Amino acid sequence: MALLINEECISCGACEPECPNDAITAGDEIYEIEAAKCTECVPVFNEQQCVAVCPTDACVPDPDHKETHIELEAKYKGIHG
Repeated sequence: MALLINEECISCGACEPECPNDAITAGDEIYEIEAAKCTECVPVFNEQQCVAVCPTDACVPDPDHKETHIELEAKYKGIHG
């Protein structure tokens, strides 16, 4: 499942450089995660890096983009070759 950034975001920018897929960008008011690029850091890290560094718990599962671990690995390979 991809992650999303909710209204708890304080636009600190801590999450953006941590994403191995460059899926996080600054939006008009808060940071945003592009679901097509988000692999929940699978298979690069054992935990979601944006979640680990977010001071407000704004990075949460996106209920509209549910994927299995295998699907997330395949998405990562599709992005990075």
